[in-house]
Amino acid sequence: MALNLTFLGGAGTVTGSKYLLDDGNHRLLVDCGLFQGFKALRLRNWSALPVPPSSIDSVVLTHAHLDHSGYLPLLVKNGYRGKIACTEGTAELCSILLPDSGHLQEQDADFANRHRFSKHMPALPLYTEEDAQRSLDRLHPLPFDQLVTLPCGAQLHFLRAGHILGAATALLNWHGVTVAFSGDIGRYDDPLMPDPVTPARADYLLMESTYGDRRHDTADPEDALADIINSTVHRGGTVVIPSFAVGRAQSLLFHMARLKAAGRLPRLLPVFLDSPMAINATDIFRRHPQDHRLRAEQLALLDGGIHHVRTSTESKALTANPVPKVIISASGMATGGRVLHHLERYVTDPRSAIVFAGFQTGGTRGAAMVAGEQRIKMYGHYLPVRAKVHNLAMLSAHADQDELLRWAKGFTVPPRQTFVVHGEPQSADKLRHMLEEELRWTCLVPDHGQTVALT
Repeated sequence: MALNLTFLGGAGTVTGSKYLLDDGNHRLLVDCGLFQGFKALRLRNWSALPVPPSSIDSVVLTHAHLDHSGYLPLLVKNGYRGKIACTEGTAELCSILLPDSGHLQEQDADFANRHRFSKHMPALPLYTEEDAQRSLDRLHPLPFDQLVTLPCGAQLHFLRAGHILGAATALLNWHGVTVAFSGDIGRYDDPLMPDPVTPARADYLLMESTYGDRRHDTADPEDALADIINSTVHRGGTVVIPSFAVGRAQSLLFHMARLKAAGRLPRLLPVFLDSPMAINATDIFRRHPQDHRLRAEQLALLDGGIHHVRTSTESKALTANPVPKVIISASGMATGGRVLHHLERYVTDPRSAIVFAGFQTGGTRGAAMVAGEQRIKMYGHYLPVRAKVHNLAMLSAHADQDELLRWAKGFTVPPRQTFVVHGEPQSADKLRHMLEEELRWTCLVPDHGQTVALT
């Protein structure tokens, strides 16, 4: 029996990952992410899926980041009633990420309505915190390296992908056809996360290509952080680090603590983690020692000399505090959350620095600032960018071009067809070219909405 595979997201872009498998009688959705970045992409979140959510039998989630999980509350709200298969770490992280996403969308809509800068009156959230809470009831945690049969009859096997806590490559066997979904592939020799595991074989492969056209800087991230922070503090400025709450925040805390312990940063330098979600995610790290490399004494470093900021009142007080400091706050691409208030305060200060720590999706404030934009839009008005802007791409949790190729070489038999997904057009096409030239694989960069038959 032939399977049809439809690319409902993550094709031609790094966001909105959604891949639908259909055998004519049952439907299975792998990943259920939000589109982010350019307005044309974000508008897709408001469009109905081409199939009713109630007609989908199973959902498989590779990991918790919102570009892979953030549409789940809307899927459930609109009628999905099945289980959402994921790893235990992913389930725990979704329990904080998804409600926070709903809460932020409600906050943003309310702020836009009160200040009347939205083109839509009233501005509405895509979904609410309550919608997100309901979707959590559908999560079905599964262990790594165990074969499980889904309600639609497909067999699922999760392999470790590195990247973030609980991240998996999903290997599905359905009607005798094996399809591997890479999810986001992590780094090799990462200080926090285990190396990604490559499936031995698959008939078809969907492979991410976020960094398919570039290599990460090989400079030591601690050297870069020490240089930026020390020079900023010497000028009397503040360092603001927009950070993903899951994975990146923990990595930054680890490096900061090591720098302080080694005397490379002032021991009394205030470092604030202004993200309740990142604080909670760090607690989840402690509960899943099997899913990361950190030993107990290294986990203790994540709290060393760090001031946790939970309330909005404490957060607002940071912007009024003139003392040189480091503020780590979500979100990682400066698209929402508390970090916007810190940016509003410090982006115009030539003594201060804004430090991004990973991939910036096109159409986001982070991408604009990294590209050298001289002004950014904040809360309906433009601000000049006078702070120094840095991007420490070596802190990314995504495999770069060389690591993606290394991962692909782990297949003992080449896939019959590889679909290069989850990348900007240039990145996806460059990886396609490398896989074809160096490994002699048959590859395709699919279009959004395209359907292919897997036989």
